[in-house]
Amino acid sequence: MDKNTIIGFILIAAIVFGFAALNKPSEAEIAKRKKYNDSIALVQQQQAVIQQQADATKLNSANPDSTALNDSAAVALKSDAFGAFKTAAFGEEKFFTVENELIRLKFSNKGGRIYSAELKNYRTHDSLPLILFDKDESALGFTLTTTNNRVVNTADLYFEPVGEVTKDPKGNQTFVFRLKTDQSGSYLDFIYTIPANDYMVKYDIKATNMNEIIPPSMNLLEMNWSAKIRQQEKGRQFEERYSALHFKYLTDDVNKLSESKNDQEDPANKVKWIAFKDQFFSTILIADESFVSTSLTSEMMPEKSGYLKSFSSKMAVGFDPAGNQPTGFRFFFGPNRYKILSGYDKGVPGDEKLYLRDLIPLGWTIFGWVNRFMIIPMFNLFSTFIGSFGLIILLMTVVIKIVLFPMTYKSYVSSAKMRVLKPEIDEINARIPADKAMERQKATMELYNKVGVSPMSGCLPMLLQMPILFAMFSFFPSAIELRQQSFLWAQDLSAYDSILSWNAYIPLVTPYFGNHISLFCLLMTISSIISTKLTMSQTPTASDQPGAGMMKWMMYLMPLMFMFMFNNYASGLSYYYFLSTLITIGQTYIIRATVDDKKLLAQLHAKGSKAKPKNKSGFMERLEKMQREQQKALKNRK
Repeated sequence: MDKNTIIGFILIAAIVFGFAALNKPSEAEIAKRKKYNDSIALVQQQQAVIQQQADATKLNSANPDSTALNDSAAVALKSDAFGAFKTAAFGEEKFFTVENELIRLKFSNKGGRIYSAELKNYRTHDSLPLILFDKDESALGFTLTTTNNRVVNTADLYFEPVGEVTKDPKGNQTFVFRLKTDQSGSYLDFIYTIPANDYMVKYDIKATNMNEIIPPSMNLLEMNWSAKIRQQEKGRQFEERYSALHFKYLTDDVNKLSESKNDQEDPANKVKWIAFKDQFFSTILIADESFVSTSLTSEMMPEKSGYLKSFSSKMAVGFDPAGNQPTGFRFFFGPNRYKILSGYDKGVPGDEKLYLRDLIPLGWTIFGWVNRFMIIPMFNLFSTFIGSFGLIILLMTVVIKIVLFPMTYKSYVSSAKMRVLKPEIDEINARIPADKAMERQKATMELYNKVGVSPMSGCLPMLLQMPILFAMFSFFPSAIELRQQSFLWAQDLSAYDSILSWNAYIPLVTPYFGNHISLFCLLMTISSIISTKLTMSQTPTASDQPGAGMMKWMMYLMPLMFMFMFNNYASGLSYYYFLSTLITIGQTYIIRATVDDKKLLAQLHAKGSKAKPKNKSGFMERLEKMQREQQKALKNRK
């Protein structure tokens, strides 16, 4: 072997040993891998237990004498898998019911969880008890890791009730579940406090001497919370649109997952609360401190399943195994009523406010302000002395139309001014050829400027009314006060008022319009067409303008488009728009009777003759500049 060959072998050996040294795992990585392997082994052990129990069941049917042997082997394996919690690994599921004036909660000793939640003052659309969740529709469990690397979940363990339900002088009830261990004096308590007359339930987890069973370094509890959202209302399509998983960042706004598709999000920052919300009711889990490492998922459910969506959340919360500080939560089981949700922020410092009221979709920015500071206070005021919500909507509509009447009057007068000037506009159009469009516009604007008329003055009042129209569009579908409130033929003002329905699926009709016809929606459409015709008759239009005919048909087509849109919406909303349109038609006839077109034209010309020459407006200057540039461009082409 020559010298070069020896050097080559030495270099290869150095590279191999160096590569191995560089890739040697650290102590932390070794510990992590060991924990992972232990977890895998635990899962395999638990699977073996399940398999042995299944095998034992088969064997017992053929050989009864082998029952004790197989049971003892399964118990031994399961006891070893649950470590210090082996005494809680066996038991029989039992239920305990605690209720106040508003909610009825059923607890299960398996997992120490709330098994069922019922709202006593509400019913489903078919008059059944309104239950937010029951049995396996909801799950809540915490992952515990022991000092000997056993990983268990509280959902699989059996708790013991500590005494009876206790009640304080204020009527608040306290119920305690205890998770015992094989070490005397070490246990975990789940403490539930149900108030006398509230939807908010206090929920605390308190450890006692658990630092010998759970490593002191384990200062976070991993938890999983999931639920299927039941269909509670008559219209699934509409209810589904308003059901979503919401969450609030600790120091930021409320966000939500998509309502219309499967969605998943891992919030990067701390989360204060998570809400499983349907159209009118919510189950909300609120951390006293915050959730970290949160992962949220929303999945659509099949229509025939009876559920709208399936929500799940994985997160971690602070935990003290020594028991010096409990881990605290609050559960809200209740209606999405603005007054109730906003009430939890009364007297609370700004940085501690929950903003649960943001679960109610009142509209963006200015539309939400209109609802919060005008519509909701007015609605609540009328509700205190009027029992019929149909009459309340009528009264609200009248008040809103009275408030907006000055704008309506100004808009009509502006349209009347344009109408009486139409003969002179037609004369300008006849005198100036159509190919000189800029010259036509200039002459027309000079006429408007002379008599003091602005073409935009009629649009501004209408634009100022838009925030109220859009605010009402958000308010009615989310107002739980209208739920199951009847008026005239409408059995539920929060749902559609069907007067004709069918079961057959009709392409392009069933997906968008539905399999029914809502009467209030139909009346709204008819009144809108009448109002459009009335508006078109008093608004001057030039039939020779390009697209004038198409624009006219579009004006009549819009009410029909709205009919497709509102047919599945709350009948209270269609009823409001119907009343609003009727009042607008009445106001139009009243104003028309008080405005004399001949007198108005004379006033305009009298004002024009007395008016002093005005400086050109910025609009006119820009218009003339555009005309000069256009004329210059035409000359250059020639």
